[in-house]
Amino acid sequence: MSTREKAKAQIEQVAGKAVRKAAHAVGKETIAAKGAALEARGKARNVKEKGKGTFR
Repeated sequence: MSTREKAKAQIEQVAGKAVRKAAHAVGKETIAAKGAALEARGKARNVKEKGKGTFR
């Protein structure tokens, strides 16, 4: 299960970064903020999974 969560974290980070950069290029700041939030959620999930791995 942990591997799946780590993969989700990576996917969220990459997707969020892509959305953020594309939205900035077009000038859509609200969509860029949503992409940044998705990226941050992926980073938070990654930190959580690393913490879980530390205690195992």
